[in-house]
Amino acid sequence: MKLKILNILTVCLVTLAVLSPGLLVFNLIWGRHIELVKTQNLSCQVTNINKGSDSLSLQPESINTPQSPANRKLSKYNFFVQLQILMERYKIATILQWLVLGTPICIGFGILVYDRYLVYRTAVFKAQVEMLERLWQQSIEQ
Repeated sequence: MKLKILNILTVCLVTLAVLSPGLLVFNLIWGRHIELVKTQNLSCQVTNINKGSDSLSLQPESINTPQSPANRKLSKYNFFVQLQILMERYKIATILQWLVLGTPICIGFGILVYDRYLVYRTAVFKAQVEMLERLWQQSIEQ
């Protein structure tokens, strides 16, 4: 029974180790896809507003261009903020990946250590019983 559990944990661990990089890549790509869909929806809304009424159409002067020094600093700041958020997401994903990968390993090692501990305790108990039996035999003989 214990061997079956150990085999199942081993298979789960190997499967997780093989699939986890793919899951991480899929998660990153899916997040980028959601951002792309949101951007496309926003561009469609702007296009619909421009077609719907000419008074609400955007003029080139009203669009913020990153040519002024203040806008350049702001766009660089936004880029670094977005990069920092992406790095934090990646760190969280890496921590979760190691946690999911490490949990079955720790459980497997715990089972192995506990089995060895039980074998050790059984050997100590047998040694104590043998010693008591010898003492008992000696007391009977005297």
